[in-house]
Amino acid sequence: MVTVIKTGHSIHRILNYNENKIKEGVAVFMGAGNYPIDDANLAINIKLNRMLKQTALNENVTRNSVHISLNFDPSETSLSKEKLMAIAHTYMEKIGFGQQPYLVYQHHDAGHPHIHIVSIKVREDGSRIDTQNIGQNQSEIARKEIEISFGLVPAERHKRKQDYELTPVATSKVLYGRTPTKRAITMVLDVVLNQYKYTSLPELNAVLQQYNILADRGSENSRVFANKGLLYRILDQNGNKVGVPIKASDLYSKPTLKFLEEKFIQNEQRRKPHKLRVKNTIDLLLLSKKTVRLPELIKRLEKEGIKAVLRQNTDGLLYGITYVDHRTKCVFNGSALGKQYSAKAIQERCGAESASQNKTTFRIKNSREGQRQWDSQDSILKETSTVLPISDLGKVLDQLLQPEQAFDYLPKQLKGKRKKKKRKGQSDNQ
Repeated sequence: MVTVIKTGHSIHRILNYNENKIKEGVAVFMGAGNYPIDDANLAINIKLNRMLKQTALNENVTRNSVHISLNFDPSETSLSKEKLMAIAHTYMEKIGFGQQPYLVYQHHDAGHPHIHIVSIKVREDGSRIDTQNIGQNQSEIARKEIEISFGLVPAERHKRKQDYELTPVATSKVLYGRTPTKRAITMVLDVVLNQYKYTSLPELNAVLQQYNILADRGSENSRVFANKGLLYRILDQNGNKVGVPIKASDLYSKPTLKFLEEKFIQNEQRRKPHKLRVKNTIDLLLLSKKTVRLPELIKRLEKEGIKAVLRQNTDGLLYGITYVDHRTKCVFNGSALGKQYSAKAIQERCGAESASQNKTTFRIKNSREGQRQWDSQDSILKETSTVLPISDLGKVLDQLLQPEQAFDYLPKQLKGKRKKKKRKGQSDNQ
């Protein structure tokens, strides 16, 4: 079982999201906890008002809503309604929400069984439930105990079975025209935005584009960019934008630019412990053979669970590289790892810009007017470029290192005697 916990500012939005799923025919209302009437008589306004009245007891709690999803292994399709409700009740009790009002929905819009739980953070006495690190602490303990007591597939075993595939999102790639746009985008964002650790929009897009989705700020002259807006678009198989874009504010989780910028700051620290794994993997792959070309490096990185996303200009020249580590869910721009891992450095380390192993190029150009050419080397080195085999390199260097002949040299015997200088006070007759 895999758990995802999100907090929000609006009970209305979370409740409407789940109720709209029922209208679309992809979800059912399972039941409630700590409501005064039977589940069958719970109208939407009753579900909502019960929570609104309790959250009003503490207006200082701005993020007062909680939206939880419990995700089960794809093989666990036979879980009954009674068992799912029992799991939900047990989970809420173990994470400290057992006395809170909550609603349980089962969704059928993904490739695996899962339920959604809606609740609030304000207690009946007006105090606030602290959810700081609840996912790593209370939820993780509850998950392991529930897996044992209900005989569920452990999350760890599910990860091992996947063997870190490069398709970590359970949904298939979004194809425009086959799935309702808004729903398809939401399914991918729910996983990527919360599980991956990215620190910029290009890093986030390095993940999203693998599922044919783009977070787009628009051009710098556009109204969207000027107002710090954000659009989510669907891409075709060639990476072209298709269909009508969806505003971030129109999605229930509100993945706006402001929301993402807060994530950027949080993820900067969260991804630090995993930086060394990517660097070491690249270094070891490049050291394992004398020459590893870039396409080969990309394939070998994929086997290690790392996707290298290349950024090229319209002429096909590589100017950037981003590494998506699907094992640790961390994203790193090449320069963030260090100069050795930038696009330019990786090309050089892969030998993309170096000369071939069998030939070396030497260029000799006159840089000063009147410089003499060496006639003895003119047959070997010309003013223009000359390509020489490495076997002849030693001969060339020997000739280049010979001292230049001094044409003003005269033997001692041919030199005239120096005229002695007269001393002061002496005459020629002295």
